[in-house]
Amino acid sequence: MNEELIVYRREIQTESTPLDHPTDGQDVQDLICIGFGPASLAIAIALQERNGSLLGPKPKVSFLERQSQFAWHSGMQLPGAKMQISFLKDLATPRNPQSPFTFLNYLYQQNRLNQFINLGTFLPTRLEYEDYLRWCAGHFEALGMVSYGQEVVKVFPDVTGPNGKVSQFRIVSKDSKSGKMTTRTARHVVIAVGGKPVLPKEFPQDHPKVIHSSRYSTKIDSALADKSRPYHLAVVGSGQSAAEIFNDLPTRYPNAKVTMIIKGASLRPSDDSPFVNEIFDPDRVDGIYSQAEELRALAIAKDRATNYSVVRLDLLEHLYQRLYMQRLQTPDVEDLKVQIKANRQVIQSDVLDGGRLRLKLQNLLEDGRQGTLAEELAVDAVFVATGYVRNAHEGMMSETQHLLKNFPDCCQDRLRFPVTRAYKVDFDEKKVADNAGIWLQGCNEKTHGRYFALDLGD
Repeated sequence: MNEELIVYRREIQTESTPLDHPTDGQDVQDLICIGFGPASLAIAIALQERNGSLLGPKPKVSFLERQSQFAWHSGMQLPGAKMQISFLKDLATPRNPQSPFTFLNYLYQQNRLNQFINLGTFLPTRLEYEDYLRWCAGHFEALGMVSYGQEVVKVFPDVTGPNGKVSQFRIVSKDSKSGKMTTRTARHVVIAVGGKPVLPKEFPQDHPKVIHSSRYSTKIDSALADKSRPYHLAVVGSGQSAAEIFNDLPTRYPNAKVTMIIKGASLRPSDDSPFVNEIFDPDRVDGIYSQAEELRALAIAKDRATNYSVVRLDLLEHLYQRLYMQRLQTPDVEDLKVQIKANRQVIQSDVLDGGRLRLKLQNLLEDGRQGTLAEELAVDAVFVATGYVRNAHEGMMSETQHLLKNFPDCCQDRLRFPVTRAYKVDFDEKKVADNAGIWLQGCNEKTHGRYFALDLGD
């Protein structure tokens, strides 16, 4: 995200000292970041370091976060789960290796640097990396710059100049506890709210035993309290999260039967080889963005093996070893407690008496066509690892859509917000002032490629 940080810094009064925060909700702020995950946290760090060495007025910057406290992948904090990328791709090192916010400095400050070096790894546990992120976030929390429990519901344009152009934006948020609505105003807005979990229509949308992978760690103990019961548990999905859950369940519930349901013929390894990993380099975005739409889509599709429906090789080998040893002790396949049902998809799920679920599975042929009804499974819970959709910004920004260039031709099918190479929403310069704008983070894969897709292990 280095290149977009440069743009933000230019547009927010770079002649300034460390970041300030407004004391009055009615003040016009220089920047409001919606969401306080890794993307906004990296922006905060870059601005803090840049402005700390210059003289001038302090820019007013604040962050609005829907969660009640800082958390990162809280639902997938499993014992021993590791990052998928090097710790060197932290919040600061690629931009400024001398930053006090690097992962190495975090280790030094926690008096664990030498011990971490002795591990001989570039992949810390996910638990430790979340602690690093929380350590960084604490700096800005202490400055009063972060408002938790604030769910942004809408962004409105404001016309304040004599030329009739939009020069600032009103951000309306709802307090998650009181329901109180608050309006803040800023010249620059960054929307970095992450993805929304996808629960396919074949599953009940509000059943306590249908749990998306994003809530696995936080919901499983209450959903399945008795660790000794002979549950039948299902995992749907073939990516890293599904594999981690499939690996965790037999340990957590030793008497349970665990069935993994995947559409493909087998679990496949992720490609993290050096040449392929270059697709995540920031300078690769130039080539992707400049391509025609059809060519760009083809190029992005070729790189799916880096992070879509794939699993790290070490985990695949561990799972295969577990299944093999099980076959050694249980020759009859039908009696296996842990198994993978390949070439299957769930086409329907029904709630049974007692709260259990019946999953209807359909065969998938090798060419992708649907086959016959394969079987039905009665399960006590199903864990759905079916990814995320990254379109939350569209609802927030609906009141600004008319400001886009070539409106309404630019967005006939649905709410769309084209962005420039610098991730700035491409508003019509006749309608929006040069010193105002909105930037989007984490939802630009179709135009900028997969540079962000593995950011911090997503």
